[in-house]
Amino acid sequence: MKIAMIGSGYVGLVSGACFADFGHTVVCIDKAEGKIEALNRGEIPIFEPGLDALVAENVKAGRLSFTTEFSGPVSEADVVFIAVGTPSRRGDGHADLSYVYAAAREIAESVKGFTIVVTKSTVPVGTGDEVERIMRETRPDADIAVVSNPEFLREGAAISDFKRPDRIVVGIEDERAREVMTEVYRPLYLNQLPLLFTTRRTSELIKYAANAFLAMKITFINEIADLCEKVGADVQQISRGIGLDGRIGSKFLHAGPGYGGSCFPKDTLALVKTAQDNDSPVRLIETTIAINDTRKRAMARKVINALNGDVRGKKIAILGLTFKPETDDMRDAPSISIIQALQDGGARIFAYDPEGMEASKAILDNVTYGNSPYDIAEGAEAVVIVTEWNQFRALDFQRLKSVMAKPLLVDLRNVYTPDEVKRHGLAYASIGRGTSAMVVPVSEAAE
Repeated sequence: MKIAMIGSGYVGLVSGACFADFGHTVVCIDKAEGKIEALNRGEIPIFEPGLDALVAENVKAGRLSFTTEFSGPVSEADVVFIAVGTPSRRGDGHADLSYVYAAAREIAESVKGFTIVVTKSTVPVGTGDEVERIMRETRPDADIAVVSNPEFLREGAAISDFKRPDRIVVGIEDERAREVMTEVYRPLYLNQLPLLFTTRRTSELIKYAANAFLAMKITFINEIADLCEKVGADVQQISRGIGLDGRIGSKFLHAGPGYGGSCFPKDTLALVKTAQDNDSPVRLIETTIAINDTRKRAMARKVINALNGDVRGKKIAILGLTFKPETDDMRDAPSISIIQALQDGGARIFAYDPEGMEASKAILDNVTYGNSPYDIAEGAEAVVIVTEWNQFRALDFQRLKSVMAKPLLVDLRNVYTPDEVKRHGLAYASIGRGTSAMVVPVSEAAE
């Protein structure tokens, strides 16, 4: 099939490359000339493991191409995907749908023959109705079917998620779309993966409901972690104990500094606004957002407390800046609030991240960046693990201790066990481990 992908950002580029790998002919369209020129040179604008090779392979095979030209590829397409950004709108928190609606108008002006128009972007309930209204107003004679097909891609594992999904959700109002969308996903459907057809509004809400539920799981276990520290329990054993219950599951039960990224903060807020507009408040999700916002700065207080309540003038080394490993995405990353709170206390911040430092420079001020964990740890009074990159899971503690001013590791991801760190003579603080989460005095750790 011929597919036009409007938008060559994270969702559009990953989806376009994977559809091309299925054997479809895909044209990714973007108005950003610099981005398209870079893609045509083989330069990938985002970090996603395996994406560069997948793009190169399908470009070479002639199944994937990139252009700023709109009307030609759209007029030839059987299916047009809208994969543009829907950021939180400034001032009120609603999803900004201006890019979606602009794409709908341009698509309407260009389509020829029966065409499926698919919203791949994350959009509030009722957006598909408005997209269809706009298109029919723009081109009353256009033969279209507007479909909702939300993405469920995790940054850092997007290709695997696309090719081996838990489910594929397709919301339709025109039965003609069922056969076409089945053909689009045929390579996956043949593997008996669940292809769930719903109404369009149901499909749109599934995406928001899924992200909100996962955000609540993260927030729930973070609150349990705080309780563990008060009563002397271990949150990791609790996570395992409740995660083995098939009704609950083990995923998203890892205590840490709070959630961030491109989806959870934006989508939970948009769902709250949608619910308020429809006089049906979602109080659990409202509370989830509030708890997550305050937790990030609370993690800075944990670092300050580990340094006897004062970080003024002290050098603190931050390991990990992105909101999760295997991405360069800094959007709503916990590191931002943590670093800013430490700076408010007078700390000098040095940071290292395998992929996120360039993006961080546009967000954070007065941060010194280094080339390795040991580079930024030199002379530091604390090393703080904020993002659990694999290369931080096997630190050379003796080397770390030898270059630090004081041997203190604050582990906000529970990468290590208390005994392991203390055995190497470092003071240690972690999340939700009762007395084990408390700091061993540096003087004792050094003995």
